[in-house]
Amino acid sequence: MSFESFIARKYFRAKRRTGFISIITYVSIAGVTIGVTALILVLSVMNGFEAEVRSKLIDADAHIRLRKYFTDTITETDSLLKIVRKNPRVIGAAPTIYEESMIKSSNSQHPTIVKAIDPGSADKVLDIKSKIIHGTLEFKEKDLEGHKLPGIILGRYLADRLLTLNTDDIVTLFTLPKEGGIFSQPRVMQFYVAGIVELGYYEYDRMFSFISLESAQKLYNMPGGVSWIEIKIDDYEAAEQVAKQIEDHLGYPFVTQTWFELNKSLFSWMTIEKWGAFVILSLIIMVAAFNIISSLIMIVMEKTREIGILKSMGATSKSVMKIFMYEGIIVGILGTGLGSLLGYIIGFIQMNYKVISLPADVYIIDALPMQMHLVDFLAVSSIGLLLCFLASVYPAYKASRLYPVEAIRYE
Repeated sequence: MSFESFIARKYFRAKRRTGFISIITYVSIAGVTIGVTALILVLSVMNGFEAEVRSKLIDADAHIRLRKYFTDTITETDSLLKIVRKNPRVIGAAPTIYEESMIKSSNSQHPTIVKAIDPGSADKVLDIKSKIIHGTLEFKEKDLEGHKLPGIILGRYLADRLLTLNTDDIVTLFTLPKEGGIFSQPRVMQFYVAGIVELGYYEYDRMFSFISLESAQKLYNMPGGVSWIEIKIDDYEAAEQVAKQIEDHLGYPFVTQTWFELNKSLFSWMTIEKWGAFVILSLIIMVAAFNIISSLIMIVMEKTREIGILKSMGATSKSVMKIFMYEGIIVGILGTGLGSLLGYIIGFIQMNYKVISLPADVYIIDALPMQMHLVDFLAVSSIGLLLCFLASVYPAYKASRLYPVEAIRYE
């Protein structure tokens, strides 16, 4: 143990002639503790919400989409499916058609994104069957009002907007003309509502409707063709790697898109928001750092005589500077240690006992989500210790510049 650290600990534990200095020191420790706790909890909550959003997106969509350049129709569906399914990490692949359309009920009309699926293979990619909240995943034709109509599955909030909350209600899909200008005629097809689905992601539940591949090929004039091949793998985090393998194997004109690429702006914004909060909440620790500066300056003033004696006994300016920098570091270690412990305890309680609840009808989840990551603890502790270290530099430097004769002249 160096004599600098020994003296620093003695100074830290010693009773002050002015009790106000001790109060400032304790306030500094409390400030660092509160700042570190707040930072850890905010980052954990943001991690929790990001995980929830990612989970909802992944449950509602495929991990990888395979398509042709220029959105050309895929006609070699069967051969592509065989190639894709040979990849050892692929656990499901299904053809699909995506098109933007208008949907009309007897009460209302709204835009929709039509997703055509094959119920036999789609369930291996998208767990839609378990998300049906009313009706069934059924597209077979049914006799209604003297016509044979195919079935359609509506997203929960789209059904609310259309006021089609009962099965067998009739809706009409209109295609949006892509060529020919405003005078081109849209293609029209009627459907009966076979069911209502809640995927758990609001934007999808507000816009999506599902029909059979056969109906979509007829409505959108795509005989035997599909828009995309949707792929599910064993680990969504490996999507980029698997997508590259598939793209390299197939070559031009095929291209892949991962779930992250399709939602890149959303996750980028969440990352910016997370680290923006990190920087802003670090100001709490900075306020505590200013308290460290003031308390150390007052300690230097109180210990002027002792500093003079130490220097007269042979202590160097560097040693004196180390003594007071150690004091600042002790405050930082105590504050960040207590803050990290408190943040972990609060996070653990929330994760396991759901103390802070949320209205499930608004947020879909019933409690404030939290995920604690080791990297967040390390980042917060590092910034806390760094700010405390920097706060101790100026007072320690001032102490090291004292001359022994001047320090003890009037003692």
